[in-house]
Amino acid sequence: MTDRATELSVSPRHQQFIVTIYGLYAREEGDALPVASLVRLMGELGVEAAGVRSSVSRLKRRGVLESRRHDGVATYGMSLGAVQMFAEGDTRIFTPARASTDDRWLLVVFSIPETLRAKRHVLRTELTRLGFGSVTSGVWIAPLRVWEQAQGQLERHGLSPFVNAFSADHLVPGDLAAKVANWWDLQALERMYSDFVARYAALLQRWELRARGPQDATSAEDAFVDYVNVVTEWRRLPFLDPGLPLSLLPEGWDGVRAEQLFADLNRVLGPLSRSHVAGIIHSQ
Repeated sequence: MTDRATELSVSPRHQQFIVTIYGLYAREEGDALPVASLVRLMGELGVEAAGVRSSVSRLKRRGVLESRRHDGVATYGMSLGAVQMFAEGDTRIFTPARASTDDRWLLVVFSIPETLRAKRHVLRTELTRLGFGSVTSGVWIAPLRVWEQAQGQLERHGLSPFVNAFSADHLVPGDLAAKVANWWDLQALERMYSDFVARYAALLQRWELRARGPQDATSAEDAFVDYVNVVTEWRRLPFLDPGLPLSLLPEGWDGVRAEQLFADLNRVLGPLSRSHVAGIIHSQ
């Protein structure tokens, strides 16, 4: 297969797997993983070596990874920006917080000239990824607690000069929950949570039964494969979710069930997966 054909055959999910593996395990190894270890781990996820190399190339072009050598060993390391990105994401992914009805709002107001329309697209994409809702085209809203992370992203993308941010209270009478439903696509977000629960609830039951029996190397490898799939699926959801108070969300919000399910899967699969990955890295 030619290099071009390999590029075309690579699934974006392969890159997502690599990002998940680095986010979970590379920081304990000096922000880098041996090439051989990454290829083996990705192989366990069903990705051939050619696909790994192609996916890494794309991540290098995006400024996420870089080639290094450590004690004569070829490695792929995380860029400084990626290290910061993972550190900022840890809390949101593994311990998502929910605002209370007494918390203040964060309003972001921006104006970008038509000559810089590409920056406008980047800004809207980043605000959406951080869980902001759109009040109007140039006014976006989120719970105030996301400001520190939003500020870092705006600075990283060179967008701070175009943005003003305000801490605010909602003062107008009326049904705030109805307004929130217009500012965010809550139905789409809840479908994502429902899909996550439907996909992984049975997996948790199987692993809880399996945990009662003897554990071996096969168990650890299986845990790694399942855990990387779970985290890869989960990690985008807390960023799309602004963590609104439950009183402003539809009754029976599936995000609560999904958060508990992920916490339980993390508890059951995380230690086994970490043990498996450490064994591979340190056997090279």
